[in-house]
Order: sequence, then C-alpha cells, then structure tokens
Amino acid sequence: MKNKKSKRFTIGFKMILIISMILAISLMGLTYITTYYFQKDTQVRIQEITSDKSQVISLKVKADLNNLIDRSSYIALSSFRDLLSDKEVKDAKSGSEITDLYHKHLIDNEKNIFYIALVNRDMYVSADFKNTPLLEQHGLITESFGKYIKTDSSRYEEAFNGILSLHNASQHFNAPVLSLSFSVDPVSEKKSSRILVIYFSMNVFLEAVQSYSEYLTYIVNGKGELIAHPDNTLLVNNVDYSSNEIVREMLTSKNDNEQKTYTDNYGEYRIGSFKRTDLAGIGIVCSVNRDTALKAVTIQVRRNIYITVILLVLAMMLVYVFSKTLTNPIKRLVDASVKISSGIYRLKLKPSANDEIGDLTESFIEMGKGLEEREKMKEAFGKFVNKEIAELALKGELKLGGERKEAAVFFSDIRSFTAISEELDPEEVVEFLNEYMTAMVDCVTKTKGVVDKFIGDAVMAVWGTPVSHGNDTENAVNGALMMRQALIKFNKKRGGPKKPIIKIGCGINTGPVVAGQIGSHDRMEYTVIGDTVNLASRVESLNKAFGTDILISENSYQLVKDIFRVQPMKKITVKGKKKPQQIYAVLGRIDDSKTPKTLKILQKTLGIKSVDIKKVDVNKKEEKYEIKKK
Repeated sequence: MKNKKSKRFTIGFKMILIISMILAISLMGLTYITTYYFQKDTQVRIQEITSDKSQVISLKVKADLNNLIDRSSYIALSSFRDLLSDKEVKDAKSGSEITDLYHKHLIDNEKNIFYIALVNRDMYVSADFKNTPLLEQHGLITESFGKYIKTDSSRYEEAFNGILSLHNASQHFNAPVLSLSFSVDPVSEKKSSRILVIYFSMNVFLEAVQSYSEYLTYIVNGKGELIAHPDNTLLVNNVDYSSNEIVREMLTSKNDNEQKTYTDNYGEYRIGSFKRTDLAGIGIVCSVNRDTALKAVTIQVRRNIYITVILLVLAMMLVYVFSKTLTNPIKRLVDASVKISSGIYRLKLKPSANDEIGDLTESFIEMGKGLEEREKMKEAFGKFVNKEIAELALKGELKLGGERKEAAVFFSDIRSFTAISEELDPEEVVEFLNEYMTAMVDCVTKTKGVVDKFIGDAVMAVWGTPVSHGNDTENAVNGALMMRQALIKFNKKRGGPKKPIIKIGCGINTGPVVAGQIGSHDRMEYTVIGDTVNLASRVESLNKAFGTDILISENSYQLVKDIFRVQPMKKITVKGKKKPQQIYAVLGRIDDSKTPKTLKILQKTLGIKSVDIKKVDVNKKEEKYEIKKK
C-alpha cells in the first residue's frame, strides 16, 4: 500500500494488554478457589470435632450405664434376697456380701434409680423396690409402675431373650425417665424366665448431652428411640428419631462410627458424626448446623467474592476503554460490509488508527472499488448472457467443452413475423421486439430458466442447466403458460398496422443434452446441443398447423401429466427416429380453475382459428418462401 504510516500501537500489543488483565482476574478466581478448599478443610475439621465428641460421650455413657447396672444389681440382691442368689443377677459381682448396712448406704446415696422390679415372663411383678425419697423429690409418687411394665411389655422381649434393653419411659411420668431391663437367669440360658426392670432418672445421660454451644448431642437406643436430648419436650413426647438420616445410617451401617453431612427432619443442613456402642445398642449423635459452623468461612468467602467482583468491574472498565480502539473501527468495517452486500461499493471510510485495523480499512476501501468495477462488468455482461452463466464465467468455472445433463428445452416463435416486419420501419421492429422479448424473458427468469439465445423473433431457453432445480420440466411449462398470459396483456395495448396483434407458438421437449461452452478460446457461447434440442424446435413449428400455442413432447408429458391438463395431438414422424412421436397441446394447470376444458375453448380464448386435426399433414414442412414462376 502507498504511504503506509508507521505503527504505534499494534493489535498484538493491545491483545497482550487485555490478556494480562484477564490473567489478573484469573488470579482472583484462584483466590476464590483457595477459599473454597479452605471451606472444605474447615468442614472436615468440624466433622472430626463431632466425631471426637460422640466418642468421648459414648465412653462416659457406657461407664455411667455400667455403673447404674452394678448399683441396681446390688440393690436387687439385697432387696430380693429371698428370691435371688448372687449368680442370678447379670453382671453382679459374684461372691460379694450384701449387708443391710451397705444396702442402706446404697439407698440413701442413690440419686438416679426410682424403681426396681423383678418381673416374670407373664409380666407379673414378683418383687419390687421403690426409692420413695427420690420419687418424692421428683414429684413422681405413683403406684402404677406395674401397670407401665405391662403397657410396655413388648419392649422387654429382648431382655427375656438375654439382651440388655433400654428405652424411654418419659411419656408415663411427663418427666425424663428411662427404663432398663436385663435377664437375671444365667447367661448360658437362651431364654430367661425373670428379668430386672429398672426405672431411673435421665439425668445420668442429660449432663453428657447438655448443649452449651452450637453443637447438638443426643442419644438413641438400638431402635432409634430418643434416650437423651437437651430438649426435654422431645423426650416427654417420646419422639422417634429412626427416620432421621444420620440415625438411620447409624442403625444400618456396618461401621460403629462415621462422619456425615446430611439434612435433618427439620430441613437443616448439618455436619455430624455418630458412635454406636455395644451396650444395649446405644448410639451417640453429635452434629452442628452447617451454616452456623461455617459462618466465619462464609463471611470470608463473601468478602472474597465482593473483592473479586470489584476487581472484575474495574478490569472490565479498563478492557472496555481499550476495546473501543478495536471495536469502533471494526464496527465501521461491519457497516461497510453490509453496504457492500446491498450493492453500495463506494465507502466513506478513513483509517482511524496506525495499526493493522488501519491497514485493513484501507484494504477494504480498495476492495469496494474493485467490487464496484466487477459488478459493473457483470451487469454489462449479464445483458448479453444469463446472470447465472455470467457468475460462473466471472468465477472461471466455465470451461471449453460440455457435460451431459437432463434438461427441458424450449423454443418460441412469433407467427407471421416476416409479414409484420414488412409493415414497420427497422427502428420500429427493434422497439417492438425489445418490448416483446422483455416480457418473454421475464417469464423465463421467474420460472428459474436460462435464455440460451435469440434467433430473430425466436427465443430458445433451457431449464436444468447450468443448474437443475429438480422440477425443470414443470418450470418450463409454467414459463410457457406465463408467456401466454403475458402475451394477452401485451396485446391489450396493441392494434392497427403499426402495432399488430401477435400470436406465438411454444414447443418443449425434455431429454439429455450436452451443455457447455461451444466455440473457440477467443469466442465462446454457452448453449445446449443434441437431439433433444432438434425435437423441441420441430415440436414448436407444429403449433401453426395444429392451431395451438404450447406443444410438449411425450418425454415432457410423462414428467408433468399429473400437473397439467393436456390434449393429445396427432403423432409426428421425425427424421432419424424410428417410432412416431406423440405430442400434446397444453391447456393449463389441473389445479387452476380457469384452465380451459378443451382445445376449442382455448383457441376461442386466444383468437386462434380452429383446425381439423385429422386433416393436418404433420410431415409437411413449413415453407418460409415461395418460388414464383415466370
């Protein structure tokens, strides 16, 4: 390019600057990812804390429960001395001597056991012990312990089968009370006939699960029944926790301790752990609300997000400022390309930068000038040949030679043109032909045909080459019918010696042709040749003899017989062909209500003299001249 200006800021420099900003923003994203993993690590630490808490509490609960069993056994051995021996109480210390003084000491210092009963298999209480001072202290004076034992008889089946059983009995007392039962028969016995049932205060476990922070701890038995919970209301109502996700996991898991993130029955998202003991199937669950536990982390994450957003906004503003130097010239080029696509090639563009965009703008201007010259050439060329052929020629896709194609070939001719032209001046003949040809060519173009050539007053056109549209024969017949209507309209403003009414004949044949550039390297013409062309010309010449305006061959008829209404004419003999050729007069489209029913109606509409088809000599050549005798 001439007078190319030196570049100051190249597109490469600008792109590097923008990418640098993107990298800076990516680093902020990396900070956010780091925060995300910090949150994950914090969650793991919280799970470890809940796991440690549940395991520590499980040890304490197990020790407290074992101690309670020992104390209950001692009290039972002393109270039911006549009914039991030392060996009959499970977990009792064999050989221990229970004195009255020791028994009194146990009773006076017992702060948890309310009631002990020796129960037979028929749920009959054969002996019992009541800690009256403790019952009075808790306001639980009752004579209904035996009734409660019978009510809960199903819960003691495990004890009769030699399994330590623990369940919540708070619903009977409207206070936190637990029931413990175990067999007093020898361990070797599979089924026991007597069990000890102990009612004791839940305070034994409540101190262990008492919540002084955001961590919630509770205890359930092997069936998911709530044994201890900071909320006494849940205990008194004997809430079933077996449906709780983490409790359900604990009851079914092969592991005795696990960490889990879950959603509880109240829809809270929690982080927790459980520890299942081998004593009465007791399980300890420790959990914390995830949002509460990760509040500090959430605040930090939110802060990082705010910082990232601020930096992103600042970066976007900076990128926007720099991008204007790129986008504005490109937008102008886009607008220019839209103008070029619409046929406006003279562009009012000026390079706005001393970089590659400026060079591209100058090249775009030069391209517009080149396209304008090319379009002028194509427009001028298109007046002499078909536009499709002109496009292919300009692209260099038309070569000397031809290719075999299937096409519909069309010929039309003005009737008595020689007589008409005799009455007109040469200038009037040219003006008349130009007006007529314009109307006819328009019909060819609208039906996707190509005008091959003008031969005086005759028009030769082709459908199917250089481009086929699939229904070429139908398009050719449609073009002929459009010519019929165009000629009716053309004749309305004519009449008289200088503007005579004209009639035309059209012939169509479909078949193989050789299509391509015919001629020399210096002078070529795109046309079609072959027997199909010759037959189309012969069919057209018979219109005068038959009194028709559109005739088609048998080949064309077979392709459009379901589309157009036709009338068979006499068969013709064509030189070079052994079999006679059937031809048809086209009346119109079948789906057109205005299509004439017969050829006579059509002839009357077009003003064509009707002839007796039987008397027509189809083999007689049309004489273009007459030799006068002297």
